[in-house]
Parts: sequence; structure tokens; C-alpha cells
Amino acid sequence: MFTQEDGEKAVKMARKAIESAVRKEPMPEMEIPEKFEKKMGAFVTINRYPSEDLRGCIGYPEPMFKLKKAIRDGAQNAAMRDPRFPPLTEDELDSIVIEVSLLTPPEKLECDSPDELPNKIKCGKHGLIASGGGRRGLLLPQVPVDQSWDEEQFLDHTCRKAGLRPSDWREGNCDFEIFEGVIFAEKEPHGEIVQRDIGKDDN
Repeated sequence: MFTQEDGEKAVKMARKAIESAVRKEPMPEMEIPEKFEKKMGAFVTINRYPSEDLRGCIGYPEPMFKLKKAIRDGAQNAAMRDPRFPPLTEDELDSIVIEVSLLTPPEKLECDSPDELPNKIKCGKHGLIASGGGRRGLLLPQVPVDQSWDEEQFLDHTCRKAGLRPSDWREGNCDFEIFEGVIFAEKEPHGEIVQRDIGKDDN
């Protein structure tokens, strides 16, 4: 669906959006592929380099906006408005790497029994959204791979992200949606942009 050139555009767009927000400058114009005019979900993740510690991650799981807007707004919000972190500073711009996840629309995960859930998902392929009791939480497909979780741990942590008990999925107390993603990331700050193969070890 997305070429290497598309991925490079997406990550460069995210970085320009972050830099413009941090420096309080207008975002420079970019040539945008036509497919970026279509509505699609996207998340932008900012990691510290070289530690790979999370520095911000915000986006839109649903295809609510044109992809170019989802990337731009996700990037600026991840940099400046992630409630888990203080706003990014200009001194940090050369010590972060940017990752953009381009997402398929979420679909409800249907199961006859909660025991079936671990067999309905695959770490390294699927992202999850848990919902229950008016709460909702999302984890991207790369998260269980980066954390070395198995499928049951992935379900546990997605429940926790939603503010639910980790065991709620075993008790049938929540619903899940499933989605997939194509992920492009900088290997180093301002550096080469690659498509992540999260089904395997990236190293």
C-alpha cells in the first residue's frame, strides 16, 4: 500500500511538523503524495536516541482525517501535548528519532469465548484497542515486539492502557478491536528512513 518513498515523505513530514511546533515557526511546504489526501489513521512516535526510550506518541486510530493532517497533528501533539511528558525542547531535536505508523481501520475482534482471544491475534502483526466501562486504550503493533510480550501479555497490557484490570479480558469484561500498521522510522536523528519489519528482530 505504501512505498519506501511514501514512508520517507511521512517521516520527513512528521519531523518538519515537530520542528515547526517546537520552534513556533510555520511548517514549510512539502510535495505531498496523492494518497496522503485520503482519510487514514496514523500515529507518530518520538523516541530518544540512542536509548530508544519513549518521548511522545499520539495519533488517530480511526480514519477521521486526511493522512497528511493525521501525521502533522499527531507529530505536533506527540511533541508538545503528550500528557506523560513535558513539551519537547529545541535542544532535543537532534537527539530524537521519529516513527510513523500508517494504520488500517480497526475491526471488532469476534470471539465465542475469551479463551480464544490469544489465538486471534499475533504479536508483530496486530495492534489492539481495548474498551470497557466507558474506557478505551490502544497499543500499536510494534509495542509487544519492542517489549518482548506474548499474546496474553499483549492483551493484559492493552487492558491496563485502557484503565482496566489486566485480567478483564479473561473474564469477558471488555471488547477488542484489531488493526494492522505499516511503520517507517529514522535509524538515527535526521538519518536514513526504513520500513520496520516488526515480525522479526530489526537488528
